[in-house]
Amino acid sequence: MESGDPLLPPRTVADSRSEMTELILPNDTNTLGNLLGGRLMHYIDLVAAMAAYRHARAYVVTASMDHIDFIAPVHVGDLLILKSTLNRAFRTSMEVGVKVWVEHTVSGTSSHVASAYLTFVAIDSHGRRVPVPPLEPLTEDDKRRYHDAGRRRELGQLERERKKSARSGAAAGRESPTGV
Repeated sequence: MESGDPLLPPRTVADSRSEMTELILPNDTNTLGNLLGGRLMHYIDLVAAMAAYRHARAYVVTASMDHIDFIAPVHVGDLLILKSTLNRAFRTSMEVGVKVWVEHTVSGTSSHVASAYLTFVAIDSHGRRVPVPPLEPLTEDDKRRYHDAGRRRELGQLERERKKSARSGAAAGRESPTGV
């Protein structure tokens, strides 16, 4: 599995770590006063793009939001804190992990409310893929996330191959067992 362009100098996780904070207002919420899931996904995409952009030092586009967990609701008046970390760099793509906390400003407490993994691709001004620098994991946590990202990528490739095979079987007149 390729990990970044060996001709580019490696960067560390700390080089691209990003954080943003949002105050949740009534316009961000549903009729129950809870943050809209789509709005949270938008914020996650933004903070993840910041980390990918910092690592690649090139334009980046979101290729996929591979996984998201909504753990707890976020309410009007809460401070939303989003932190992104580059987990792994491949040849032209990168996996970014995002953790989201809510800070209850009156009580001074905070809690984990969401997590996500996203994949970004580095491109030039003409939309062509460009190589990204390798990621150098330094801490034990960096190394764990690096290896976990490799496993997620392998599983994703297997799932894409399975779906492609199921579609080609259905196109040939055979019904796939999953209906995909």
